[in-house]
Amino acid sequence: MREHAGLWETEDGFATYTHLVRSEAEGLNLPPGYVPSTSLWWADGPTYLGRIHIRHELTDMLREVGGHIGYYVRPSARRQGHATAMLRCALPIVRELGIHTALITCDVNNIASRKVIEASGASLEDERHGKLRYWVATG
Repeated sequence: MREHAGLWETEDGFATYTHLVRSEAEGLNLPPGYVPSTSLWWADGPTYLGRIHIRHELTDMLREVGGHIGYYVRPSARRQGHATAMLRCALPIVRELGIHTALITCDVNNIASRKVIEASGASLEDERHGKLRYWVATG
């Protein structure tokens, strides 16, 4: 998003960005170490509130510190339940990808993210490299 958000100001730029997102979901032209992924946006009408990113598979590195699911809520929309709602809505989509139990990680000191993950019913497996690693059923 940081790299491409400036493109969103024009229709052509936005089309370029959405093409890139579709290519990632299909696993096309991925940089080394990247996996196919799906990005979903959370919005209230035309107002962008956040996004959730679903990795379709795990590399050794993602198994340690990244997981299947990552999310972001813009600062002005935080502490309003959006991350919890995004994760709840994403889990059936993760299951449709054939992932029955998803790994979600967060920094040890990120209490807000920890609460979101735990609210999804995830179980803490362990801590590695300063990250808490949780597994959650997707269906």
